[in-house]
Parts: sequence; C-alpha cells; structure tokens
Amino acid sequence: MTEVLGSSAGEAHASGAAEPGLQWRTPDRRLLGLRRWQVRVSAALLLAGSGISAAFFPVPGLIALGAVVVAYVCAEVTILRRFGAWGYAERAEDLLVRRGVLVRRLSVVPYGRMQFVDVVAGPLERRWGLATVRLHTAAAASDARVPGLPTAEAERLRDRLAMLGESRAAGL
Repeated sequence: MTEVLGSSAGEAHASGAAEPGLQWRTPDRRLLGLRRWQVRVSAALLLAGSGISAAFFPVPGLIALGAVVVAYVCAEVTILRRFGAWGYAERAEDLLVRRGVLVRRLSVVPYGRMQFVDVVAGPLERRWGLATVRLHTAAAASDARVPGLPTAEAERLRDRLAMLGESRAAGL
C-alpha cells in the first residue's frame, strides 16, 4: 500500500522500494534493545503480580502466569518484525518512509510539501541516545516519522529536510 503525503497519487513512485540505487536506512539497533528492555520490564512486573496472585488464587494465578508468558513471546516477535519494517530513503525530490508489519505502508513525502520537521526524544530515548524525526505536511494523514535514529543523525536529517523543504517551497 502506498500512502502519498502532500502530493497527488500520480506523482508517487509506487516502485520506490525496488528503485535501483535507492539506499534504505533503518533504525539504530539500540531501538531494538530499548523496546526489548521495555517489554522485559513490563513482563517481569506482570509475572511478579501473577505469581503473587497464584499464591492466593492458584488456578486464576496460573492462568495469568501462562497469559503473561504467551504475551511476552508475542511481544518479542512483534518487536523484531516492527523493527525490520521501518526504513527511510532520501531521493532527489522526496523522502520515502516505509513501515508496517501486517499492512505495509510506503509514504512519499515531497520536500516542498513539508511544513515543519521536528526531532522528538522521550526520557528513555535520550538515555539510549536515540530520537525520532517527525514530518508534518498539510495533509491530514501526515504521520510520517522515522524512529530510532542516533541523536546526531536525527539532527542531521532534520536540518537537511528543512533546507530541502525551504528550497523546494520557494517556487510555490
């Protein structure tokens, strides 16, 4: 599925993923580590709660323990698949952002249609040296973002996109 932000569908390059010479960049491996750490901490807390409840209510507590283990395994698989699905590629006129596990999405964001680009990093991301670049266009469905970039790379991308956006928007 191709989603085009700030552009008509005729301008989109649906074959962007197979374009020769296109260099796809993926999130930093530290994002995978951060997401796994978050799941493990959550699972440990849930296992502790389930273990305590199993001491007082054996059958429901054991069911809860089993549910936590199944949820943990599913979360680990989902994290790996989501991490592998993210990517971005810079082209001459636009930025491609791919994502999605079940529904694959390819967003084409023309540089001239970007209104602003920001870098977001919560406390855990800052601790791990990561940031997310968010792209905003006039389109209502503008949710293109590139997560898990090292802070310096996120700032470089933000500055480059802002510069390209200003130069391309000058003709509008």
